[in-house]
Amino acid sequence: MWRPNGRGIQNVMFFSRWLLAPLLVGLVCGVVLIIVRFFIDLYKLAMHLPTYPWQDLLVGVLNLIDLTLTANLILIVVFSAFENYIRKVEPADQPEFPSGLIDIDFSAVKQKLLGSITGIAAVDALAWYLHLEEYADTAKLIWVVVFPLMFVAAMALLAVADWLGRR
Repeated sequence: MWRPNGRGIQNVMFFSRWLLAPLLVGLVCGVVLIIVRFFIDLYKLAMHLPTYPWQDLLVGVLNLIDLTLTANLILIVVFSAFENYIRKVEPADQPEFPSGLIDIDFSAVKQKLLGSITGIAAVDALAWYLHLEEYADTAKLIWVVVFPLMFVAAMALLAVADWLGRR
C-alpha cells in the first residue's frame, strides 16, 4: 500500500521562501521613494533657508534624519529577511559587503529595529518640544514624550531576554 511521505509538502514549504522576494523588492522600491522624498524636502529646506528661524531649520534637518533612519530600518529588514529566509550570504563570496548587512541574527534585528523606531520617535518629540507654544494639548505632548520611552523600555527588556536566553 502506498503512503505519502510528505516530501512534496516539504518541497513546497521549502520553495515558498521565494514568495518573500517580491515583497523585499517592493521594500527596496520604498527606499527609492524615500530617497526622492528626502531630496524634495532638502530642496524645500534650502529654498526657505533665508526666512526660516533656527528651530524650523533644525526640525527640517531632523525630518531628513527621520527619512534616513526609516530607509535604514527598511534595509535592515530586507537584508535580514534575504539572508535568513531566501539565501545565505557567504562573507568570503561578498567581501565588499559591510559586516552589518550579513550574518544578522534575530536579536540584533530586533535591537536595530527598535533603535531606529526610537530614534524616529525621539526626533518627532524634539520637533514638538521646539514648537511647544503651537501645541496647547498637553495630553498629546505627554504621549509624544512617553512613546519613545516605551520603545526604550522594550529595547531594554529584549536585551535582558536575549542575554538570559544566551546564558
